[in-house]
Amino acid sequence: MPNAKIAVIGGSGLYDIEGLTDIKEINVDTPFGKPSAPITTGRLGEKNVAFLPRHGKGHQISPSEVPYRANIYALKSLGVEQIISVNAVGSFKKKIKPGQLVIPDQLIDRTRQRANTFFGEGIVVHIPFAEPFCPILSRILFEAAREAGAKVHGKGTLVVMEGPAFSTKAESRLYRSWGADIIGMTALPEAKLAREAEICYASIAGVSDYDSWQDKSEPLVLEVIFKTLRQNVDTTKKIVKLAVATIPEQRDCQCANALKVAIATNRKFIPQGQKQKLKLLLGKYLKGDS
Repeated sequence: MPNAKIAVIGGSGLYDIEGLTDIKEINVDTPFGKPSAPITTGRLGEKNVAFLPRHGKGHQISPSEVPYRANIYALKSLGVEQIISVNAVGSFKKKIKPGQLVIPDQLIDRTRQRANTFFGEGIVVHIPFAEPFCPILSRILFEAAREAGAKVHGKGTLVVMEGPAFSTKAESRLYRSWGADIIGMTALPEAKLAREAEICYASIAGVSDYDSWQDKSEPLVLEVIFKTLRQNVDTTKKIVKLAVATIPEQRDCQCANALKVAIATNRKFIPQGQKQKLKLLLGKYLKGDS
């Protein structure tokens, strides 16, 4: 099976990566079901890269129905250590305009229907998540965005809502009062699961609209939103290519060992079935255990 250390998870409007060579399509099964679509692997410059469209081919999967655990587990099984996530978002700030990009550094979780951990059923794990995005990978994306000529904001707090409906005006104003900058539907539980899988995770958030907080805001029209997203996608593809070329081979961040002090359950009490099911994630911490 092909090995790729870098993966791109494409959001709304991004369904492929330009410039891939030696392309292969891989069907992966996981203990958590099948991922959103077959994973495409190939060479982007000098690096092996995997690509997964979050919403499936043809945008068939709603944000609440995305098989997040299967997606992250499948990428981990291919050797992925770094995930570039592409997310569509609305803006809570006038200065963060549609057509611009944000590299968020914080998250607020407003989802409620999604399985958000690989663990449980006899094993308790508390990952550190104060910094939900890998700072090193985020910095690489920010610098690549500037090199690509994008108008990009280097940090921001991203609210992740359940969807699929957009915010009410009251909700939008509430999140603004919290100091949030942008809102989307897909960065969680993706970021949490990536941390549990010890994968670096960072987002390129493309702003499509101003959400619904403004007094004179008009109802969000998908046609307008997707037009802006298409413009963002062209820029995002350039950023991905630049970023992939500069991602170092060796990691120097805490993401790579997130589980080291996170497993609360005494090893001898972890059910054997869970050890086998989660061997890909836990194997290096359970060496010598029967």
